[in-house]
Amino acid sequence: MKRKRVLVVGLDCAPPELLFDQFAEELPNIGGMFDEGVHARMRSSHPPITIPAWMVMATGQSAGRLGIYGFRHRRPGTYNDIWLASSRSIRAKTVWDILGELKKKVVVVGVPPAYPPKPVNGALITCFMTPNANKEYTYPTTLKREVEGLVGEYIFDAVFRTEEKEKLLKQVYKMTKQHFTVLKYLAKSKPWHFFMFVEIGLDRVHHAFWKFFDKNHHLYTPGNKYEDAMRDYYRFLDREIGGLLKLTDKDTSVVTVSDHGAKRMKGAFCINQWLTENGYLTLKKPPPPGTSLAEAEVDWPKTQVWGWGGYHGRIFFNVEGREPQGVIKPKNYESFRDQIMRELKNIEGPRGEKWDTKTYTSEEIYPNGVGDYPDLTVYFDDLSWRSAGTLGYNSCYLLENDRGPDDAVHSRYGVFLYFDPKRRLGGERIRDVNLMDFAPTVLKTLGAKVPDDMEGRVIEEVV
Repeated sequence: MKRKRVLVVGLDCAPPELLFDQFAEELPNIGGMFDEGVHARMRSSHPPITIPAWMVMATGQSAGRLGIYGFRHRRPGTYNDIWLASSRSIRAKTVWDILGELKKKVVVVGVPPAYPPKPVNGALITCFMTPNANKEYTYPTTLKREVEGLVGEYIFDAVFRTEEKEKLLKQVYKMTKQHFTVLKYLAKSKPWHFFMFVEIGLDRVHHAFWKFFDKNHHLYTPGNKYEDAMRDYYRFLDREIGGLLKLTDKDTSVVTVSDHGAKRMKGAFCINQWLTENGYLTLKKPPPPGTSLAEAEVDWPKTQVWGWGGYHGRIFFNVEGREPQGVIKPKNYESFRDQIMRELKNIEGPRGEKWDTKTYTSEEIYPNGVGDYPDLTVYFDDLSWRSAGTLGYNSCYLLENDRGPDDAVHSRYGVFLYFDPKRRLGGERIRDVNLMDFAPTVLKTLGAKVPDDMEGRVIEEVV
């Protein structure tokens, strides 16, 4: 091997604007790697959300190749029958799978989707998607007893869509502290060549506290109690990372990455409300505010289009021969799709402001796509507006998320920071890189052959 070990610090949702710029001088441990390493913006996947992004990173393959387009997916030939992504959904080999086959020891903690646990050549703890600590969540199974002997009941996540902010902060700090206690234990007690973890707490803090921090947020209140909550968590996280770094040696390269970035949410756009008002989605009777599409009485033989909510919008067409009660003729599919794309791009904000909405066909972003991809993928105002799937409102615009408090949306660029204690790279910023470049770069760093089916490329500046 060219180098003995690689430690991967995964920070879910970390944006370069905060980690590299606004908070950089307050983070001595990350900042030290920043000054002596190289860094770049890392372009996320389509869509830029936790799932599929971490697996795109880990496999070097696009979401289309993986067949993973979000947390939930539609079963073919249905309207509301869905399945949820899990570790079983990932059939491509990950970095740690490949290294394990080469007899290299690995430690993997919290990289979603990791539940249920799969065998690895080393140790694995599942992610925030784990139902609860009563389930088997480690590989080997005996590792669970070690974890619980160390910290008690393992905490996978914190409920962030809540108005109980004080309670949430305590939960996130407790969870993160516990995670790093376990990480340091694993780093000291287990043999490893590759060690990767993802801390979900940062994502939860962003979504729960962005409006308290960002003076340009439409819900910001000057002098509020939680104005420094995000900044304080970044400092805390940096200290915990510093404690882990002390357990590494000069033969350990450290790669800090995030799956996507974050920015303030301007509001939520009710896609199904808009489709109803424009005659593309027909209901048998008006639903009460906040009704999900599954609960609404949809007149499917009179419906052409429906949508799903989320940080991006997924648009599905009711195609004859594909859906049970399809109405769009296959021969008219492309012309109809072009019409819908034009209309979506022309949507303006609540005060008539122009939006920078991005619409994508499956052929554009999933040229080799498999599985249940949508007919269209939409980023309202370039992701500044969340897509709300619920119905029954007097307006298509909501000031807040329709599924509970949420202050932030995702942005297309996360972070990439590479640090090698044996090389002084001078804090250089390199060109933007892609999530898919992570896996081949790590493999080459560890002297392993890069598989031909990886779509990413080696970041030559760091190996």
